[in-house]
Formats: sequence, structure tokens, C-alpha cells
Amino acid sequence: MPNADSFEVPAGDAGISLTEQMRWLHARVRHHHPQVHRIAIALYDSRHDMLKTYVDSGDVPDRLALYERPLADVPSLFDLAHNHSARVIHDMARLPPPHGEHTLWLLSHGYRSSYTVPLYQSAKLLGFLFFDSRRPGLFDSRLLHALQMYVQLCRLSVLNMFSLWQAVAGIATNAGARAHLRDIETGRHLDRMSSYSRLIAKAVAPQFGRDDEFVEHVYLFSPLHDVGKVGVADSVLLKPGPLTVEERAAMQEHVTLGAWLIDSMMEEGGITATPYFEVLNNIVRCHHEFLDGSGYPQQVAGDALPLEARIVAIADIFDALTSVRPYRTPCSNDEALTELQRMADAGQLDPHCVSALACSPGGVTGIQQKFGLTA
Repeated sequence: MPNADSFEVPAGDAGISLTEQMRWLHARVRHHHPQVHRIAIALYDSRHDMLKTYVDSGDVPDRLALYERPLADVPSLFDLAHNHSARVIHDMARLPPPHGEHTLWLLSHGYRSSYTVPLYQSAKLLGFLFFDSRRPGLFDSRLLHALQMYVQLCRLSVLNMFSLWQAVAGIATNAGARAHLRDIETGRHLDRMSSYSRLIAKAVAPQFGRDDEFVEHVYLFSPLHDVGKVGVADSVLLKPGPLTVEERAAMQEHVTLGAWLIDSMMEEGGITATPYFEVLNNIVRCHHEFLDGSGYPQQVAGDALPLEARIVAIADIFDALTSVRPYRTPCSNDEALTELQRMADAGQLDPHCVSALACSPGGVTGIQQKFGLTA
């Protein structure tokens, strides 16, 4: 058995993603248990009751990716979550039909046995950890005991990511911030724009060479884009009409303040920089930048503008255009999409991301119906 030092997951390196951590961990599992052919984590999104592929490590090139399913539609996993219990399947080929898409994918790639563990933070379900093998009956009591240390390491990797989110969200939900954000940063706005962001990210991920990990981090961190508005005066933030030049300049300072808050939190909290921190950082710093350099505060342009910021900008603008404001009536979805296309044609917005939103009218209206907008 390896010593404790050999189990230190290399999370301190800013270049190590959760996917790479999973592969690192899987290599160590296979060193001692070579017939554990796959390890994967699916996240649970309680806002949508959705189970979504997140990270995995396996020995097949065509991973199960960008896949989601309501947890309520997967009774076996729903029961595990409800009972806080793990599950062993000794031979998936012997399961009675019909098989779900996940099981069909596993069987089509030769996997036969599995071990599934729900992951929790306190009583909150985070998702599920899966160990899969091509050997029927692999997961006996001795192997389950040996895998418990790996279960905890996987859980810690996921918790590190959620801890960063919770730390930043805490800034935006303390007593002072709650007053400042009571207008446009309502929960329903944040739910809608983060859901639009995920819809766009999922659609463009293959084109930009991104994976489930990227999609979920955009979704998780996009609601924190305006955290710097905690420092904007109520007289500006809540003004029921157009801003003056001076007021607009004061409003735009929220980006710089948000970046400072993130940096301060990282330094004071001793939080290690990671790839998912970079996604958060890019969203906060660049969500008002445009591809042609006409945005603010740094006039970032072209390829220097991160994909996650392009996505969040479009989601935020779309929700602003389609939402009620004291000084104007909301646009229809079609009108808002026409404006986004105009901005894309002018070189301000990413045309691929705009197209992804425009090509998902059912997804858009579903989000609006779920989170309080019936445009």
C-alpha cells in the first residue's frame, strides 16, 4: 500500500484541472486494482433537478460527455440519494430492461460491473462517483474497502471547487450586499442568466474544445459576475432611469471592485489558484468586455477575451433585454435575439455563442418559465 505522501492530489498547481486530478487518481487506483477501468463524477443541480456529466477517466476515446438527465428520471440513483447509500452492480448485462442511456453506453463499451457512491456536503447532494469495470463481479467487499480512500479524495476535489464558489457567494449575500443587490441581482435573474450561460456553453463546448468541467464551472460561477456591485451606491444601482455620465462611470467601477474582492478573498482565505478559479476570475473581470475592444474596463479584444466571459456577457444582456425595468418595457425573445445578432455582426459579441442561444428557443423558454419570466 502506498504511503500517505503518495496520495497528495496535485491540486496546488494552477495548471491541474479536476479532469487531470481524476486521471492522476485513476492511475493510482489502477496501479493496485488494474481492472477498475473507469472513474467518473456526475454533478447534481438541485435548481433543475438535473444530473450532469462532469469529469471522468477511462480507457475509451469517446467519453460520455455533455449528457444530462433529471435525477427523478433515474429511479435507482434517486433511491441512492434518498437513502444515502452506495450500490454495487455485479453484472449490468443481467439488469432487466429497459436500460437507461447511461447503462447502454457502459454496456456498449464493455463495462459489466459498477460501484456507485453519492457525494454529499453535509446533507446536500453534490453528485455521484462511479467506478466501472469490464470484469463482472469485481467489486467485492475487499475492493470496496480499499476504494474508500479514493472516494474521499474525489469528494475533496469536488468540495474544493464548491468551497471557492461558496466563499465568493458569501461576499454577495452578506447583510450589506443583500441590500445593494436587491434590484437587478435578484435570485431569479441569476438563475436565468446562469442557466442561459450553461445552455450556450454546452452548445459551443465541442467547437471550442471544451468539456463538461468547463460547462459546469461557467454555470456555477456565472451568477457571481457582478459581485463588485456590493460597492456601488444605492442611488446609482437602484436609480429607476438612465444614468448620467458620472453615474455610469461609478457603475462601471463594479468590475474593478469585483476583481479586487476576488483577489483579496483568495489571499486572505489561502485559497489555491486553480483552473476553475481562472474561470471565475475571467467572468468577473471580463463580462463587460467586447470582442472589438469597445467594452470596459480594459478593452480586452479578440482572442484575448476568454470564452467564459463571452458566454456570460451574452446571457446577461439577453436577460436584461427580456426583463422588466422601471424605465422600459421588456423585449420579446425574438427582439432580444435580433439585438444580440446586431451586436455580433458589429463585432462586439461572439457569433457562435449568439447562434447557440438563438438555436435553442425551447431551452430559453423553459428557463424563463421555470425562473419567473414568461416572455
